[in-house]
Amino acid sequence: MTSHPNAHRFLIVRLGALGDVIHGIPVAAALRERFPSARIDWMVDPRYVEMLGLVRGLNAVIPVNPRRSPGALISTLRGLRGVRYTAAIDLQGLLKSAVLARVAGAWDTIGLSRPHLRESLAGLFYSQPVDPGNASHVIFKNLSLLSPLGVRQAAVTFPLLSPDNDAVDVVRAQVGHSYALINPGAAWPNKRWPAARFGALAARLREAFGLRSLVLWGPGEERDASAVVEASSGAATLAPPTTIIELFAIARAARLMVSGDTGPLHIAGAVGTPIVALFGPTNAERNGPWSAADVVVSRTAQCSCLYRRKCRMKMPCLNDVTVDEAFAAVKRRLASAR
Repeated sequence: MTSHPNAHRFLIVRLGALGDVIHGIPVAAALRERFPSARIDWMVDPRYVEMLGLVRGLNAVIPVNPRRSPGALISTLRGLRGVRYTAAIDLQGLLKSAVLARVAGAWDTIGLSRPHLRESLAGLFYSQPVDPGNASHVIFKNLSLLSPLGVRQAAVTFPLLSPDNDAVDVVRAQVGHSYALINPGAAWPNKRWPAARFGALAARLREAFGLRSLVLWGPGEERDASAVVEASSGAATLAPPTTIIELFAIARAARLMVSGDTGPLHIAGAVGTPIVALFGPTNAERNGPWSAADVVVSRTAQCSCLYRRKCRMKMPCLNDVTVDEAFAAVKRRLASAR
């Protein structure tokens, strides 16, 4: 890096998905801490533009969908080249993200070294490949990409705004001031714990801690969420339709989140909600809660379908997790939160 710190301009490239974008926020925070006068922009899928509007310290959020409107994409990239970025930092490690980072015309294009990439061809487009060493969690892998910029051992922070909205008031009218969140949905079927067990867990949360549970749901998940409510003996309530922005506020006010590996889990982690995470076909050391205080119930070691979207066995490995085991994890997490 040869230019004066006041002239630094950085482009973060992480298009999706929701949890992965959240895991990239500490990179923006670390850059802002090290370069308080720099321009910091983020290229992201249009679905997450509003969410990144919550992140303090970003100068611009640039929506990009490579699969639509080639003309618009070319125009966007032409505009980015005019910025003359000091560095483009690819947090995604895919061929498409590496190409976008390189075409932005930065002085340096930074990404993980080939053995650590999801698509090794992406490495062809980096002028500064970085070996993350023994970093296991994706947050720390991301932060390692800042080492060529002189940023090392950065703290993990999520500098998020708290916009006013009525979502928390609506939720508290349903379940009371102190409540737990249950998130039964996930994009992969084998990431979902059975609805009946979530319902039984909600009943025990009410019995032991006086906590009502709010059951979250997204597109296509309302039926599963309703099944949790039906199995809860009246201890759980179906959440109203919520936006991502509202979910940040609802999670911040919650006493606990119980969820599999999916976006709402990582929203809860970003705002500091105590978490019990249920992991099967994905590795919690890489994708799970980053806080040592949170509790993970994992069957990853026994999983025969690691990082496969559909289970090849008669029963997903998460089905081996009992209500007793999940409840014991909840007790440990709530005790440490106190």
